[in-house]
Amino acid sequence: MMSRCWPHPLLSLCLLAGWLLLVNDFSFGHWLLGGFLGWGIPQLTQAFWVRAPRVRRPLKLAGFVLRVVGDIVVANLEVARLILSPTRRLHPAFVEVPMELDDELALTILASVVTLTPGTVSADLSDDRSTLLVHSLDVGDEAELVASIKSRYEAPLKEIFACSTT
Repeated sequence: MMSRCWPHPLLSLCLLAGWLLLVNDFSFGHWLLGGFLGWGIPQLTQAFWVRAPRVRRPLKLAGFVLRVVGDIVVANLEVARLILSPTRRLHPAFVEVPMELDDELALTILASVVTLTPGTVSADLSDDRSTLLVHSLDVGDEAELVASIKSRYEAPLKEIFACSTT
């Protein structure tokens, strides 16, 4: 019953807080309107939400987030070195990465992480969700890039969300 009335309680609280901060008025009427928006918007958009998988290993998720942040910092430095180096030639390429993830949210997280990491962009996900097309700024070895994405990002996501393989 509670999940039907409040399908996304954290979103509802964020919408209420966002409304109060936007109007910069904490009167009863704005609390009431913010509460209505916090209840109504999740109700109206409930059909569009993807069912989130259950996080099976929250500590592994924290480690994954730290790994991604570290990879972003290192990739920023590598991309700066590549671009500023006058003697180095870039070898951009599209690489197909086979996917074992089958959960929509986990695939979205993986594609987002690849895109957030400087030097790589998730270009496309095949219709059957079995292949992620990644563009990389400098590809020395395609197999090494595929192995890196699978071991550093896909494998931990499979463990975190306990996703089945296809």
